[in-house]
Amino acid sequence: MAKEGAEKAEETEQMIEKEAAEGGTAAGGSPRAADAKEMRAVVLSAFGGLNKLRVSKKVMPEPQEGELKIRVKACGLNFIDLMVRQGNIDNPPKTPLVPGFECSGIVEALGENVKGYEIGDRVMAFVNYNAWAEVVCTPLEFVYKIPDDMSFSEAAAFPMNFVTAYMMLFEVANLREGMSVLVHSAGGGVGQAVAQLCSTVPNVTVFGTASSFKHEAIKDSVTHLFDRNADYVQEVKKISADGVDIVLDCLCGENTGKGLGLLKPLGTYILYGSSNMVTGETKSFFSFAKSWWQVEKVNPIKLYEENKVMAGFSLLNLLFKQGRSGLIHNVMDKLITLYNEKKIKPRVDSLWALEEVKEAMQRIHDRGNIGKLILDVEKTPTPLMANDSTETSEAGEEEEDHEGDNENKERIPFIQQ
Repeated sequence: MAKEGAEKAEETEQMIEKEAAEGGTAAGGSPRAADAKEMRAVVLSAFGGLNKLRVSKKVMPEPQEGELKIRVKACGLNFIDLMVRQGNIDNPPKTPLVPGFECSGIVEALGENVKGYEIGDRVMAFVNYNAWAEVVCTPLEFVYKIPDDMSFSEAAAFPMNFVTAYMMLFEVANLREGMSVLVHSAGGGVGQAVAQLCSTVPNVTVFGTASSFKHEAIKDSVTHLFDRNADYVQEVKKISADGVDIVLDCLCGENTGKGLGLLKPLGTYILYGSSNMVTGETKSFFSFAKSWWQVEKVNPIKLYEENKVMAGFSLLNLLFKQGRSGLIHNVMDKLITLYNEKKIKPRVDSLWALEEVKEAMQRIHDRGNIGKLILDVEKTPTPLMANDSTETSEAGEEEEDHEGDNENKERIPFIQQ
């Protein structure tokens, strides 16, 4: 591993030197000052369907005091990004905007009063939007150094998923030896992080739900695996009549009542997402209302009588609205130690070019991913392939515009092994 780390460090230095050389002059020897001020970025022009996303040129940001400028190599793509695209979040920002909340890359410049980092450092970072671009600037408090053995794609898959999983398991639910955990979407990025972290505690039983086609790939990561469309409540009770100690719910809707019902006394239910509200390509008030209507009304007296805990967790709010970056830094230190000890490792599903962001989002919407989808900033888009499927995208909704002859064609992702 030490050899691999040295090779990665050498590769990083070569990339920096190459980019510095290319940034000086254009092919004909003329200055490239104008080019240096622009960058490629994924831009969301308005809330809605996939057609609202475009790769455009934008002015390159420069670091303010306390910020680092990062030359982005890879960006994480999460389910929350689909909800942002639809405007299906509280107090959505104004459009146009550049989506994305996490990335990895190389430090290119330092703002005033930034200490502990140098130009050329390999880093991963949280960004309050604007991550899906060739360059980002973000405050020092949201930046972390990448371990030598970790690739840029793994680093972009690390912060959101593993911090979320760690915080829920250990900070909120107090996971201990011998406990049991039910996690939905066990094949996704957070689900796989939860499974790996549970394996670091002795005798923890993990119940997972996932689409049936994922079962073969993830069967070894959980103790008991159920089809996401099956009656998982009865299946869990066949194995553990008393239920489970922890329920991690990213679905919401009717699963809230089911999760609370499965809890043992002193058990903890944590809601950290609401993917059931995303049913089509665009925001649907009917789907939103139906999902919330299915949420069982929680009676505090019943929680008291049954000795159950109900909680919620939002990492982005904790970071950007509630100012707990110090706590997250401590968690990241623990997670990086676990990574260096070879106890956890990000699972990357596939790599996509910035220009392929629509197809990548569709893959998440269809729950086709096993692990994390990554936007690889340096990846060249794969050619469009003829699509034999007669199915329309995202619940049959048509896009408002069509680009050339791309209709009924698809790209094949680069799948990580």
